[in-house]
Amino acid sequence: MKTVTGLFDTYEDAKSAVGQLEAAGIASKEISIVSNTGDGRAVEEQGSNTAEGAGTGAGIGALAGGAGGLLTGLGMIAIPGVGPVVAAGWLVATLAGATAGAVVGGAAGGVVGALVKSGVPEEDAHVYAEGVRRGGSLVTARVEDDKAMVAKAILDRSQSVDVAERRASYAKNGWERFDDTLDPYTPAEVDAERGRYSTGTRI
Repeated sequence: MKTVTGLFDTYEDAKSAVGQLEAAGIASKEISIVSNTGDGRAVEEQGSNTAEGAGTGAGIGALAGGAGGLLTGLGMIAIPGVGPVVAAGWLVATLAGATAGAVVGGAAGGVVGALVKSGVPEEDAHVYAEGVRRGGSLVTARVEDDKAMVAKAILDRSQSVDVAERRASYAKNGWERFDDTLDPYTPAEVDAERGRYSTGTRI
């Protein structure tokens, strides 16, 4: 199995990628999404089912996806340094390091550790984590070798971020690595960050 990962500036792009991965025959249980809720957009779109879990966490079972597809299993959790996110899929369980039904809280090792454990290079994992902290959405898929190229093509055409370019952009302002001891971005900071990379065609 290979882990294919894409960072998106908007939840809409990430959601589209998830739908295309499922349509390509990749099982929902092998896909994961983690989306920053700093400006409320992802929560508003998902409605009250997501919002109900705010502040209390959600059970692993509720976040694992289901027969209706991955996005039907979205729940809200908090990630140190990132803040509240809506999330679903296998990465959530890896992040929590917990058994089914346990409440997700501050995860030991954090999002970077979960990504590295899943096979993502550490240097990239820091960019992905920072991207989510700044308002982005992360989609990961565990696929057989023969589906890796298909999954990567889907993420690329769904407007995923060029990780090397984004790392360079962060570094220009002195960024070195994701730091989970920092405060999460405020809604205003998330909006400003998203606006910085907007192409004018994204929500």
